[in-house]
Amino acid sequence: MRTHRISAALALTAAIVLTASACGGGDSGGGGNSSPKTLTYWASNQGSSLENDKQVLEPELKKFEAQTGIKVKLEVIPWSDLLNRILAATASGQGPDVLNIGNTWSASLQATGALLPFDQAAFDKIGGKDRFLESTIASAGAKGKDPAAVPLYSMAYGLYYNKKLFQQAGIANPPATWEELVADGKKLTSGDKYGLAIEGGNVSENVHNVFALGMQHGTGFYDASGKPAFDSPEAVAAVKQYVDFLANDKIAAPGNAEYAANQSVTDFATGKAAMLMWQSAGANLKSHGMNPDDYAVVPVPAPAGATGAKATTSMVAGINMAVFKNTKNLDGALNFVKFMTSDEEQKTLNGTYGSLPPVKAAQSDAAFSTPELQTLAGVLAKSAAPLPQVASESQFETLIGTAVKNLLASAAAGKPVTEATVKDELSKAQQQMPAS
Repeated sequence: MRTHRISAALALTAAIVLTASACGGGDSGGGGNSSPKTLTYWASNQGSSLENDKQVLEPELKKFEAQTGIKVKLEVIPWSDLLNRILAATASGQGPDVLNIGNTWSASLQATGALLPFDQAAFDKIGGKDRFLESTIASAGAKGKDPAAVPLYSMAYGLYYNKKLFQQAGIANPPATWEELVADGKKLTSGDKYGLAIEGGNVSENVHNVFALGMQHGTGFYDASGKPAFDSPEAVAAVKQYVDFLANDKIAAPGNAEYAANQSVTDFATGKAAMLMWQSAGANLKSHGMNPDDYAVVPVPAPAGATGAKATTSMVAGINMAVFKNTKNLDGALNFVKFMTSDEEQKTLNGTYGSLPPVKAAQSDAAFSTPELQTLAGVLAKSAAPLPQVASESQFETLIGTAVKNLLASAAAGKPVTEATVKDELSKAQQQMPAS
């Protein structure tokens, strides 16, 4: 999903319990067709403003109405409110027909039983499951269960670097390993300019980055049985590596520990930082006045020679589209999902938002042939992994992201960051996880 704060994540367990009894669940036949001419759609804020999203989406919804006779009532919801709204809807059973969800929430919301499972029959109605990139389907629900949503917009993390600053520092090539990144970062750090910008006060950014590092160290933060393993030696090593960019390597500014509103993107765009790890940042950088010719993008580093899961360089980022199981227009809702994930709409919408189509055929469009998007498409297809698809995923995001935030704040204040202090913070996070 795009970077945002998840204010209601710790309420999700209670919502799961409430919704399981309120909505029932199991089979995909809970919806009906008593209102065949109308749909309500909750869209997440993808553009520069809520109004911008309306300007993008309303013409497309009118196309759908012209084709089907179904009128779609649109509401664009800011990320700060979206999860709260969804939780209230799942608990009450009074939700929209179709909605956007951050893809990392898929398994958590799936556990409420409120969303329509996309079984074979449902996928057949929208054109088939094999149209989507495998990695994006993997971020649509728990393993072994029918997905609770389908991918709509996709993103991946890349390492953005300022070509001019690299040239001035005498660095010929972008870093391919973490050792190279730290060494380059030190060459690029001088005065009030730093080698790397991070968004240390942003819980989501923190967890996205340490998850990829965790995979490289051999952990997905859960053990093979699905239980949290937040303070394992592998998790400690991953978190310490990330915090050390500020704490010990000193290639990120102390003030980065407080960044929570895309300030790291601003620092990169204005030349205050030479490198940035971000998900599909091109549109954001352009809005800050940065010329695409001034930077380039490569995959985030991985350990030399890493293969399989240890070669993970990004979480699978993006937005999924779900259908409420108790919709009063099931056929229309599935038809709308088919429309929004059609090749043409995927090209239009992802092209506008600067994201990648999760629909394979749409990626061949010229709009996605820029060097940046080609690099990120390669990451998404080859070295991205979904965050843990478990019911407690939202709590995992909040607790681990907050633990990293606390450690970065300590480092910025001059306090030492050691394996022991990292393990202690991660152990506290694990103790706050609800019982299974």
